[in-house]
Amino acid sequence: QVQLVESGGGLVQAGGSLGLSCAASGRTFSSYAMGWFRQAPGKEREFVAAISWSGVNTRYADSVKGRFTISRDNAKNTVTLQMNKLKPEDTVVYYCAADNNYRTTRWDYWGQGTQVTVSS
Repeated sequence: QVQLVESGGGLVQAGGSLGLSCAASGRTFSSYAMGWFRQAPGKEREFVAAISWSGVNTRYADSVKGRFTISRDNAKNTVTLQMNKLKPEDTVVYYCAADNNYRTTRWDYWGQGTQVTVSS
């Protein structure tokens, strides 16, 4: 079992930066791939970024590539999403996820989400 808690959401102006953090419980955090997703009201949850258990492999949605960076600290059981050059369309709720499979499309564990609002 892994429990995930996101933090770091808030209000930022377009073009600005924001860092989201996800704290995970459990002694096996380093064995899980971690991901970030986002969801707008009335829309399906969409993939943003993922990182393998070792941190060596990462992948991003085309919409955030070059602007967002995912990283992890296995010693602190945290994964971070650094978001730069934010756009108003990045305004959604962001979720952290964990799974044993880096390439999965059905993630096992989810956080409660954190709101990001980008003003124009």
